[in-house]
Parts: sequence; structure tokens; C-alpha cells
Amino acid sequence: MALARFGRQVKRQHGVCVKMTAVAILGLCFIFVWSMFSSPSNSVTVQRESFDDIAEPVASSTMVSKSKGKDIEKHDANHNKKKVESSLKEKDEKKVNGSLPLPAHEHKSGKKNEKHVSKRKKDKVKPKLSNKVSKENQENQEQEESQGEEAEKENEDEEEVVVDDKEEGLDGESEEKGEMEGYADVDESVDQETQEMAENENEGKKRKIKGPVFDPKAHYSWKQCSTRSKHNYIPCIDVESGFTRLHGYRHRERTCPKAPPMCLVPLPHDGYDSPVHWPESKLKVLYKNVGHPKLAAYMKNHNWLIKSGEYLMFPQNQSEFKGGVVHYLESIEEVVPDIEWGKNIRVVLDVGCSDSSFVASLLDKDVLTLSLGLKDDLVDLAQVSLERGFATFVSPFARRRLPFPSGVFDAIHCGRCTIPWHAHEGKLLLEINRILRPGGYFILSTKHDSIEEENAMNTLTSSICWNILAHKTDDVSEVGVKIYQKPESNDIYVLRRRRNPPLCKENENPDASWYVPMKTCLHTVPSAIEQHGTEWPEEWPKRLETYPDWLNNKEKAIDDTKHWKDIVDKSYLTGLGINWSTIRNVMDMKAIYGGFAAALLQQKIWVMNVVPVHAPDTLPFIFERGLVGIYHDWCEPFGTYPRSYDLLHADHFFSRLKNRCKHPVSIVVEMDRILRPGGWVVVRDKVEILDPLEAILRSLRWEIRMTYSQNKEGIICAQKTIWRP
Repeated sequence: MALARFGRQVKRQHGVCVKMTAVAILGLCFIFVWSMFSSPSNSVTVQRESFDDIAEPVASSTMVSKSKGKDIEKHDANHNKKKVESSLKEKDEKKVNGSLPLPAHEHKSGKKNEKHVSKRKKDKVKPKLSNKVSKENQENQEQEESQGEEAEKENEDEEEVVVDDKEEGLDGESEEKGEMEGYADVDESVDQETQEMAENENEGKKRKIKGPVFDPKAHYSWKQCSTRSKHNYIPCIDVESGFTRLHGYRHRERTCPKAPPMCLVPLPHDGYDSPVHWPESKLKVLYKNVGHPKLAAYMKNHNWLIKSGEYLMFPQNQSEFKGGVVHYLESIEEVVPDIEWGKNIRVVLDVGCSDSSFVASLLDKDVLTLSLGLKDDLVDLAQVSLERGFATFVSPFARRRLPFPSGVFDAIHCGRCTIPWHAHEGKLLLEINRILRPGGYFILSTKHDSIEEENAMNTLTSSICWNILAHKTDDVSEVGVKIYQKPESNDIYVLRRRRNPPLCKENENPDASWYVPMKTCLHTVPSAIEQHGTEWPEEWPKRLETYPDWLNNKEKAIDDTKHWKDIVDKSYLTGLGINWSTIRNVMDMKAIYGGFAAALLQQKIWVMNVVPVHAPDTLPFIFERGLVGIYHDWCEPFGTYPRSYDLLHADHFFSRLKNRCKHPVSIVVEMDRILRPGGWVVVRDKVEILDPLEAILRSLRWEIRMTYSQNKEGIICAQKTIWRP
């Protein structure tokens, strides 16, 4: 009995221990689970710091509840954004290669690609990228809703919505580009990784309505720019930071200043006079308007430009080509009869702008030639070309695509060419292939002293399936001329033994060009009926009034042409007080279908049709009509010399900015830079924009020649004076 009683006591004590142990274990488990599923205050703070919408710190007691609600809202927002993105991507794939209108963000995709090199720099820029993507998605939705509207009605009743303090304007993007410019040699794999990362990030900031484009109560005072390039200052090309002190006067790539220029470019130190009017300017221009020491040294070795008194003369049929440029052009047409200047060939790109007599002679044959002035040309021959009245722009040509859509130039010419086309895996020639029309011609004249370079060029052109139509050395000009033709279909690409360069991916948009790096891949030839470039345009001038099958909203394009013809004939030519005989270089700052340029053709002028990067992509159709144009973001300065244009036209331009630019006044300063003294500005817009704009123009000492308003819209016609503050 004693033993039994002892055993029961031992069991009772053992049971109490077991129970106490179980309770302790359960308590520890509860503490562990609680620590896992609850966040300390400091971790909440870290989580909240990753959001961009915090203006002021809040109490820790409220941060947890707000964070949970924010997570739910964020999940729903991301879910909705994914649906929007998937639908947009499906539409983009259907409209690849230029079916109108393309989403505007396709032009800007390269900006995000070139800003990331190391992982640390990626993390630094990551929040900005996500904000840009959200803004682009928002803009795509707005453009899908407003596409096809008439030019004069596309601004009405439109909500101006922006991303809070993360605009794609000059300040933010230029600062990033300035910081990253030294890393221009980014590998393509990094570009693709960055682009994919940007596409997957969709965290945006709150949308809010901003105020008017111009502050009606603002007062302005101006000073002259103090720059190294002085009266020839091109802001995004004449980079004057500390980086350029080690790399020469001009940088290799377009790099805009961190803050938009708010100064006025001075006139040449020898003074400035009104330019020689067209067509006399084909033969002579005022030397003091373009002269500088390097140009004087250049003239000593080139007889196609001669200084005579106060003029810079251009003797007829004198050029860099011995025997004259007329003989040069006739020899090209002789060996390739399909090149019918002025009929089959209407739009030509001249790379290098070394001899504007080539452009002048083609103009006599009804060929519109756009000259590419390479920024490394310190002789500033592009400025001479603009002073003569020829279509010219200035741009780097190294690592980024040229600001044109794909397959738009009938022919591309490089005279007495020294460009190493075969270098860097042939990127430059692949870019030429991108913008050359299927079946188009690449005319190369050069003196190859190196057999290795000749063989490398032959290997490269064979790899992209260009056909050599002619190869001869002219006895008179002593220049070897090769004429290549781009394939008209994709059949020949399949037959390549070595598929190097490879074909580009299907999702690679060939029309995306604004800050997009050059690719080492080969774009296929368009084959679908909704793609531009499937057929060669009608002969000139019939192509001006031809509306191809791939063009959406043909009726809108036809109405746009009639609309501008009526306005130009009944108002612009007679009612603005402009002497159109003095007008030669014209820019349409917000071109749509090129109707304004088409209406002015009879005035013997040329128009640079600028399609803003945030607008629907109508530039392929402008080229299809036999006109020229370019992509541009007006939050940045334009790629041209000061005093380039006689007239600037802005139809509902400022109201369509949607407050994209942080400093819209800088656009007016840019207009002042690129307009010649005595030149004109014609602005049609809402009265709420025109009233403060008039005050800005008066502060610049411009003369307001005419103002008119009706139904809350109006027009300003102003003339820039030679006087400088």
C-alpha cells in the first residue's frame, strides 16, 4: 500500500511538470508567431519611406493602419494597371511599324534604356522609372481616346493631368542624362534589362491638376547667354560641363543642360543683317551671318564657296565633286535608270552636309533633301546650308537612333564619305538600313585607300542583303561611287547562311527613335497591309495627295489638308501682314498630317514638320506625302543653330503640352533662339494661353503685329526684332 501511494504521488508530480512544460512551449510558440506577423515601428517607417506620396511624417500609431489600407489600394491599382497594360500591348502589336496613330511612348522608350549601368545606379533611378511608366500608360489612354480628332478641335475639353513632380521635362531627364552621359557605351543586354524592369514597374504618383501653362502675373527680365560657343550656341549639343573639358569642345551624344536655358543667344560680334532672300540665297549669303575663323580656313581648300566682299558666294556647278555636281547626279541616274530624280525619288537624306551644292542641284530637280549636319563638324557647314535656305538639322550620329521613323527616305547619300560604316558591328549602317525605304537606294561616294576597309564594307552590306546596283569610278570626278538597294521583301533574309546580324525581335518597334540606342539587329521588311512601307509611294507630285491603305482616319487627313489650304489661302497669305517673299525656312512645331506644309508648297518654301514625341505618330504619313519632318520633345531645345528659321507656326501647341514641361517659358526662349531677327511667329491657341504669351513676347521686345480672338480662342502674329535687351 505504501508503495502504491508513493507511485501515485510520483505520477501526480510528473503530470504537473508535463503540463507546465506544455504551457511554456505553447507560450513560446505564441510569442514566435506574434513576432513573425507583427512589425515594429521602425520597420513600418522603412516600408513607408519607399512610397513617394508622403509629404510629412505622421504618428506611428496611425502609420500601421494607413499602411494596410494603402497595400489594399495598391494591390487593386496594380491589378487594374496590368489590365490596361495588356490591352495597350495588344494594340501596339497590331499597329507595329506605323499604323496610325502609334502610342506616343514608343518614341521615348530609349530614354529609360540609357540611364542604367551598375546595380547601384539602377536602384537609384528605379523610382523615377516607375513614375515615367505610369505617366506613359496614362498618356496612352488619353491618346487612344483622342486619336483621329481634327487639328483645330483636339484640344477642347481635355483634362490636363500630370504626374506629380515627375514630369518628363527638361530638368529631371536632363539631370539623369547628364549624370549618366559618361556611360554611353552601355551594353545592349543592360538596355534590354532596364526596359523590362521599367515595363514591370507601375507605381505612380498621385494625379493632380496643375495651373495654367504660363503664369499671367509673372514678370520677366532677360540677359544674354554667356557660353563658350557664343552666338552659335546649341544647348543640347554644345555641352560645356566639366566632362567636356577632357573630351573636346562638343560631346559625342546629345546632352541637355540640367536647367532649361533662360538666356538669350547674342548676335554675331560683327553684327547681323537680314538674310539674302530666296532664290538669290542659293548663290550667296551674308558672310557675317555665318562666318568664323574655322570656316575661313575651310574656304582656302574648297572652291565651292568663296568670300567676295561682304558675301559668301557659291559658284554654279562648283562642288567637292570634280566636274561639277550636275555631272555627278547625271552619272548616278545613268547607271541606275530607276533613280528618277524628282519622280521616283522625292525625299533624300544627305549625311554629313559637307557640300550644300548637292542639295541645291537636287532641288532644281524637284527633290527635297534633308541634310544631316554632324555635330562634330566644327566648320558649321550646316549653318551655311540653313542660311542658304536648305532643309537641315544638327544631330550626333554615334550610338542613338536618328529621330525618324523606319523606312521613310527614298534615298540616302553620303558624298566623299569618311564614316567608318563597318565599325561597332555595323551599327551606323544598320541605322541607315532602318530609316531607308524598302527598295530604297544608298549612294556612297568615297576614296577607299584601305583594302581592309573595302572588304569589311563589302562583308557588311552582303550580310544585310543589300544589292550592289552599280560600282564605278568616274574619270572626271575621280570618285568611286557605289549604289546599293535595300531588299523589298523578307525572302532573301531567310536564305542567309550566316544570320549575323540577327533579325530583330517581333516586339522591337522600328519606329521608336527618341533617345533609343542603335541596335545591332536587322528589322524585317513590312509585309502587312496596315504597315507603312509595304509599297513604294506614287510619283511626285501625285504622292502629295495620295492617302495609302495603311493610314487610319483617311477622312481626317483629307479634312486636315482642306482645312489648312483654306486657312493659308484666305487668312495667312493675306491677313497677317507677312511678306511671304522673304520667307524660306518654316517650322510647324506641332504637325499632324502635314496639311500646313502642303498648303504652303506653292510659296516655294520648305517646312520642317515636327511631331512631338507625346503626340500620335503621324510622321510616317508626312514622309509618305513627299514632305520632311522629325520627332522632338519640346521640353528640350531643338537641334539647330540659332537664327535658323524665318517663321515658326504653333497651332494649339501650348495647350497640348499638358504641363509636361516644368518651365514652359523656356520653349518661348527656344523659339527666340532658333528664329531669325525679323522672323515671324504665328500662334493659334486658347485665349487663356495667348494673353500671358503676348506679355512674354513683349518682354522679349518682339513686335505684336496682330491679335484676334473669338469663342475663347485666338491668334497672335508677332515679329522678332534685331534689338537685344
